[in-house]
Amino acid sequence: MSGESGKALTREQWGSRVGFILAAAGSAIGLGNVWRFPYLVGEYGGAIFVLIYLLINVFIGLPVMLAEFSIGRAAQKSPVGAFRALSVSPLWSVIGWLGTLTGGFLVLSYYNVIGGWTIRYMIESLIGLMDLAAEGKSEEFFLSFISVRHQVVAYQALFLASTMFFVASGIGKGIERACKFMMPALFIILLILIFRSLTLPGAGAGLEFYLMPDLSKLNGKSVLAALGQSFFSLSLGLGIMLTYGSYLGREERIPSAATWTAVLDTLIALLSGFAIFPAVFAMGLKPGAGPGLTFITLPAVFAEMPMGMFFSFLFFLFLFFAAVTSSMSLMEVSTTFAIEKFKLKRSDAVWLMGVIIFLLGGYSAISLAGDPKVAGKDFLDAVDYFCNNICLPLGSFLVCLFVGWFWLEPALKELSNDGTLEARWWLKVWIWCVRVVAPIAILIIFLNETGLLTTLDAWLSR
Repeated sequence: MSGESGKALTREQWGSRVGFILAAAGSAIGLGNVWRFPYLVGEYGGAIFVLIYLLINVFIGLPVMLAEFSIGRAAQKSPVGAFRALSVSPLWSVIGWLGTLTGGFLVLSYYNVIGGWTIRYMIESLIGLMDLAAEGKSEEFFLSFISVRHQVVAYQALFLASTMFFVASGIGKGIERACKFMMPALFIILLILIFRSLTLPGAGAGLEFYLMPDLSKLNGKSVLAALGQSFFSLSLGLGIMLTYGSYLGREERIPSAATWTAVLDTLIALLSGFAIFPAVFAMGLKPGAGPGLTFITLPAVFAEMPMGMFFSFLFFLFLFFAAVTSSMSLMEVSTTFAIEKFKLKRSDAVWLMGVIIFLLGGYSAISLAGDPKVAGKDFLDAVDYFCNNICLPLGSFLVCLFVGWFWLEPALKELSNDGTLEARWWLKVWIWCVRVVAPIAILIIFLNETGLLTTLDAWLSR
């Protein structure tokens, strides 16, 4: 595949190893790192949760990422095409369809909506948001904004258009070039925000909340939360890492690239907490989860700071970079599928997928003002729950099952570059993790999130 035609015999590749790592890390580093991870750290015991999260990333998240990269490079196809090419049974292609539909369509459809919020808040930071926040009206502003449907849809379209622009430009000239700029910029902005946050009077209380171990909160729920966050954060089970891996050259070392991706993702997640919690506590505010922390609490924090307008703009620019690098990877999944399935030019595939994703995302955008609802949830929340709590763990579980028990030898050749890489001991650890540890952990997540774990526990307690 090339950027010009789905009929081309050659497939695009990353221009450099650094470009691939930054793109893969950009995919992993998204909105969840900024608003979800710091909150979970504070909720589940501070440094204890961080330690659990790091161990899970090493022994569960990283092995699954290695499995996805190996499938992608071996097949050099989209998720659907990859499982068709590498498996004897057509049943395994279900994994590819699940990843494509989940990541390339469903997740991206509502991700664009939230991404659009970052654009609105960047603009408002320079206009009137700080004045409203200083008057205690940041929540009123947020609720007013998301209740005006045409505004939310317009910003959704603007964010999606920026994603489509980069993806339509191709792997090297589009996604890789954008990530080479956005990822360093994201890191620099985050360091500036951390410095400002830590120098505020009273910031120590936020550091204590964020980092001091609280053993009373160490329980099964904290471990499950860390498991869920690891897969959510590393973009596993969505077809993303498989798709990005399909553009890797044979000379690239998959283990090294995967390790750097996981390290950068974890580093940004940890640093986000240093930017957020010291500032929140310094201003005497309580941390909130999800959109409440990001779009309601933080504007109130910036409003109380000297140069608050500037730091608010920087923060939402940082959030935009994090969101758009993730959305590019999600859209690449559906774009690659369309190019292979319908033999389209890349630009035509991007337009086709963009229209479908925009229409699907429209339901999430307008649901914030009321209807439609699914099982009592806003459409956006319902899709988010379905993807992250059911599709994502299920897809990761099936990937482990396929690689660990049916495609192990080819996977070992991919990970060792046909046996040329040394330190074979880590391959033995990886086999154990991908065959046993990761599937069991993922199954526990799935059973817990669907309520089946509670049902099973009650049945066994009879």
